Amino acid sequence: MTVLRISILFVLAAAAEIGGAWMIWQAVKENRGWLFAVVGVMALGAYGFLAALQPDANFGRVLASYGGVFIAGSLAWGIIVDGFRPTVWDWVGSVVALVGAAIIILAPAAATDGSETAL
Repeated sequence: MTVLRISILFVLAAAAEIGGAWMIWQAVKENRGWLFAVVGVMALGAYGFLAALQPDANFGRVLASYGGVFIAGSLAWGIIVDGFRPTVWDWVGSVVALVGAAIIILAPAAATDGSETAL
């Protein structure tokens, strides 16, 4: 259940952050109006709260692993919303980022509780 919760929170956080940033981009770059920017700022705020709901108590670990989700989510958003056509390098980079995120956030408890020697 924890992995499912983590996954759902990461997907929701990605949608809020990427969607919020996209709305601000639309307001500034595409002259879509300041309402887009206001809603975008609200979505970015929601992202912060969603990230804080992660079960891991370490901000740095959560944010670092979210980075991989953000990379993959940004490419997916571009494909779905903007008609972006990723290259093979985009796909490879996204997979590498997601694997890195999974290694960080799904590490065994003994590796994250400080009982092992840090590098």
